[in-house]
Amino acid sequence: MTELIELPGGRFRMGSDRHYPEEQPAHDRVVEPFAIERHPVTTAQFAEFIAATGYVTVAEQAPDPADFPDADPASLLPGSVVFTPSAAPVDLHDWRVWWRWQPGASWRRPTGTDNLLVARAEHPVVHIAYRDAAAYADWVGRRLPTEAEWEFAASGGLDGQEYAWPGDELRPGGRDMANTWKGRFPYRNDGWGTTSPVGTYPPNGFGLHDMIGNVWERCWDVWVPRHPVSDTAAVDADGRPNLLEPTTSPQVMRVTKGGSHLCAPEYCRRYRPAARSAQSDDSATSHLGFRCVV
Repeated sequence: MTELIELPGGRFRMGSDRHYPEEQPAHDRVVEPFAIERHPVTTAQFAEFIAATGYVTVAEQAPDPADFPDADPASLLPGSVVFTPSAAPVDLHDWRVWWRWQPGASWRRPTGTDNLLVARAEHPVVHIAYRDAAAYADWVGRRLPTEAEWEFAASGGLDGQEYAWPGDELRPGGRDMANTWKGRFPYRNDGWGTTSPVGTYPPNGFGLHDMIGNVWERCWDVWVPRHPVSDTAAVDADGRPNLLEPTTSPQVMRVTKGGSHLCAPEYCRRYRPAARSAQSDDSATSHLGFRCVV
């Protein structure tokens, strides 16, 4: 189980008015004290959960035909979405060029063909649908973070700063601070080109690794296109965010944070604490993982 880092909570500046519309409005938000895992859940840690519980992830099950009424039932096979670099420059408005549905892809086989459990044991686990992350969190007695908690943690105490590290440069002094795309997206990458072992890059001011880049991380919150401006998230009697319970629906969208190894300046400048994206509950892609809080 990943070490927890205790954070004091408090008031911070959430969101941004300088980038994508969904990050607006920048506003003050308060979070209560909480603890967050030092790094994303790894493949090895997730394998322990599977071995102990026999849990079967969403990507390892055939999609429900009721969720895809127009699909040929014969095509509804277990699998997931895998990034595939193009051979040359492409239209960056069409994400389908570099993403493909891969039967057999799951946390066990990130590419859909090779079994990479040993090679990627210390990498963040990927192909994680929302229900999968919530089930792991329950097993370890933790939960997924709210968006506000996650963003507070990612800032590392640098309230209102552009990045999760000091300064206003993506690579200060030419130094790589996170696993993001280096080169020309989506056909040439001079970096990892995939996930990297957790802790490869420097921690932020709170001692947290990989809050930016490597994998997008799932949060509890249901997606809304603008920030609701309120001081605290509603919680139930157990201290859990009082939000929609896990589903496997392609219609339910949740917040993801942090960007991934695929974020590139010319395509996706979401390698910042304030950045956010939407993923459906059933989504399980090769750049989507999570970490837990208490």
